[in-house]
Amino acid sequence: MLLTELLKENINKFGEYDLLYHHDKIYTNIDTEMISSKVSSLIRSLGIEKGDRVLICIPNCPEVIFSYQGVLGAGAIIVPVMYLLHENEINFILKNSEAKAVITSSTLLPKIINASTDLANKPKIICIDQPNTSELEQVDIEIIEWEKALANITAAIEKHPLDMEETDIAVILYTSGTTGVPKGVMLTHKNLYANSMSGVSLRDDETRGTTIGVLPLAHIYGFGIMNSMLLLGSSVVIFSKFDAEEVFKVIEKYKVKSFAAVPAMVHAMVYHPNADQYDLSSLETVGSGSAALAVSLRHKFKEKFGAEVRDAYGLSEASPGVASQRNDMPIKEGSVGIPMPGVKIKIVDEDGKELPAGEVGELLVQGDNVTPGYFRNEEATKKALQNGWLHTGDMAKVDEEGYLYIVDRKKDLIIRGGFNIYPRDLEELLVKHEAVLEAAVIGIPSERMGEEILACIVKKEGVSVGESELIDYCQKNLAKYKTPRHVVFIDELPRNGVGKILKTKLREQFADFNIEQ
Repeated sequence: MLLTELLKENINKFGEYDLLYHHDKIYTNIDTEMISSKVSSLIRSLGIEKGDRVLICIPNCPEVIFSYQGVLGAGAIIVPVMYLLHENEINFILKNSEAKAVITSSTLLPKIINASTDLANKPKIICIDQPNTSELEQVDIEIIEWEKALANITAAIEKHPLDMEETDIAVILYTSGTTGVPKGVMLTHKNLYANSMSGVSLRDDETRGTTIGVLPLAHIYGFGIMNSMLLLGSSVVIFSKFDAEEVFKVIEKYKVKSFAAVPAMVHAMVYHPNADQYDLSSLETVGSGSAALAVSLRHKFKEKFGAEVRDAYGLSEASPGVASQRNDMPIKEGSVGIPMPGVKIKIVDEDGKELPAGEVGELLVQGDNVTPGYFRNEEATKKALQNGWLHTGDMAKVDEEGYLYIVDRKKDLIIRGGFNIYPRDLEELLVKHEAVLEAAVIGIPSERMGEEILACIVKKEGVSVGESELIDYCQKNLAKYKTPRHVVFIDELPRNGVGKILKTKLREQFADFNIEQ
């Protein structure tokens, strides 16, 4: 099915209802269709044709959803970009995608202009709010004001004026670059629809409700929440930024049953001093992804709020869902659950041989949700997609009941003296220490051992702990060869926009660290 059909079907099935909440503004599903249709007309009026790329770089707001629907309705391809990226990173994406237009906000306009200055064919820029006119002086890029442009459109184009198929590319999502140069993951209408339907099929509650959109919409998450709420007849309260107390207020007001977060948000909710002032009894589950959730934090959340934090696993190349914990199945600590409906997995060794239950190898994925490849990158496509299987680059294992356990990123694996060290095991142990807030473990080159283990620690406020104390703690709980040679204390861990720890940045930061001392 085409993603452009979902909104129309939503209206036919559920009638008019409040779809999007943002600050004091409310948009119904019919409002959304009307605005999106005008955006489609605007996109087409700029000479953008089927298959052309439109970059969308906006902080969370309803205009993200309007832009997604509008670009798709015009037959163009969405290139969602995290607004936190540096202008150099945006410049790379603009060049690689050859985007013909950018939809952004006034606060990001200078960054987008700077990222476009060296382009031979500069994109047209649509600004969703009033730009600062002084910033536009001597700028040789066409700036279009969203509100004025949409007001001048009197008739929307037909919803499907183009010959579109479900195998057409809907989105090119650039990877975060945590393991190298960003690659443009192509996702089709079919990929995204299949993944959303898979998630919807797992619901055991047909009650329509309201969820919270606090993760970045200009990311694969945005398509998941957009498609699923249209399929379910649900609503979403959009947050421009995460604020634990504001989340509490929304849960209480709208009787929110579930929403998606990252571990840092779960942590903030657990330790917020005003959490007990709100009625959060409606909350049943919080989906956690992007980074590993400490087992101890899951227990604290359940104890405090009476709600489960359910782990899931996915990646952009799989649209993104691969596996999740289920409401109707026991949670196994350390597991991300079982594969989503329609998704197949297997664990293989370095020779591609499938491994039995319990053995660690690379995780491979197959299904209608899997990308057809990387945009204009045949080499990367051939490496990732082999014999109909997506090679995820993640080390994993399955148990006898089919539960999946993500052990670590293949590229994060530390090989110390010939022994494989999986950082996640050590990180799980470290965050159990009463003085440790967060931990990230990386490998540092060592002449003697090949690699040595460095633990990067963020301490809790008001506590004192030293390197030797943490090393001793680790050695009392793990084999000595699995414990850190050194511990460093830092103020915060580098993360991307969805909370994933950027170990590449840590390895760069400590590249000159004398691990042998």
